[in-house]
Amino acid sequence: LLLLQNMSDECVERNTITYNAAVSACAKSREWWQAFQLLLEMARLSVERGTITYNAAISACEKGGEWWQALQLVQKMSDDRVERDTITYSAAVSACEKGRAWWHALQLLH
Repeated sequence: LLLLQNMSDECVERNTITYNAAVSACAKSREWWQAFQLLLEMARLSVERGTITYNAAISACEKGGEWWQALQLVQKMSDDRVERDTITYSAAVSACEKGRAWWHALQLLH
């Protein structure tokens, strides 16, 4: 995340690829809140958020035990007309599993 900030400080354009890397790093370190904040920043700066971006954020929520936030992101993908794929649903179902929210996991599959 420091590198992302340094890019801004050095007037280097941040784009979808650099944000995807940062959101993925948040997922690996279980920093779901930071991943979510990066999604908001992308929206504010009009940086495109695609399937990879959302999947990384959903994975961060899953690893952080935030199943409800993961489901909200799946819905946001639909609202924003971003394609959902197997990784999207796998991460969301896994988040529901960890949160013992089985009913919600089953709803994703229907």
